[in-house]
Amino acid sequence: MVKKAVLMLAYGSPDCLDDMEAYLNDIRGGRPMSREFVTEFKHRYAQIGGRSPLGENTFEQAACAQRVLRARGHDVRVYVGMRHWSPWIRETVVRMTGDGVEEAVAIVMAPHYSSLSIGRYREAVDESAKTAGGRIRFSFVDSWWRQPALLKAQEAHVRAGLASFSGDDRKAVKIVFTAHSLPERLLKMGDPYDSELKGNANAIAQRLGTVDWMFSYQSAAHTGEPWLGPQIEDVIPDLADKGYRHVLVAPIGFVCDHVEILYDIDIGLQEIARSRGVDVRRIASMNCDATFIEAVVDAVEDRLN
Repeated sequence: MVKKAVLMLAYGSPDCLDDMEAYLNDIRGGRPMSREFVTEFKHRYAQIGGRSPLGENTFEQAACAQRVLRARGHDVRVYVGMRHWSPWIRETVVRMTGDGVEEAVAIVMAPHYSSLSIGRYREAVDESAKTAGGRIRFSFVDSWWRQPALLKAQEAHVRAGLASFSGDDRKAVKIVFTAHSLPERLLKMGDPYDSELKGNANAIAQRLGTVDWMFSYQSAAHTGEPWLGPQIEDVIPDLADKGYRHVLVAPIGFVCDHVEILYDIDIGLQEIARSRGVDVRRIASMNCDATFIEAVVDAVEDRLN
């Protein structure tokens, strides 16, 4: 009988502030970076307790997905591999090979495809598989935002976020869906990232009914080239100028708590919002939400079969 497995992939984050320079060096591929650049990132992580919970959250998601898969009759293990930190993708693929895995489904904990993000994970898995001897046949889930269970979970989280506002305020809430920005050049490449995200936001809005919403990006890097916008830190002042006082941020591009949620939104964006008199709240992250985990399992199950 063929031994099968699932490989859950995520970005990775440093274990402590002392690891920050090595972590950023890996992300930047060895390109030089200033001391101020490293210090700024250390400051952000220090503000959320000194480290991101991305690793722990991803392992918890893997454990939850494994339980559901086994309950559905799939005798598989869900492994975790990180693109920019331990456990590295290459290390995990070697471990899987040593465990005798012959076929595996890889899924990134980001539902929307881009060649600049998901595509890089696929390349890392393919390269790691070859280096490990090529004994594992991988199939890859490129995009899974259309999974009905994911849309259901997203809708539920937005409804819960709206319910946190009082009755009169709730009627005046602007919902802002967000995702991590990427370089604008991907649009000229015909990359589906932007259209998938806006399609996802529209699908949630349709399920919600009559709501006032928009889409924006967040967490753009400063690389000297244009990144996809508008940026959420520009959107909030603009909404304030238009008379909005209540905003619900729904980061649909992310599936668990980590620095882009806990610092960029909960700290950085809140400072901007307070300065403009805007009550900004955000939906709870998916983390191990049961319906969300169903979506992950649904996305890999067809390929397991």
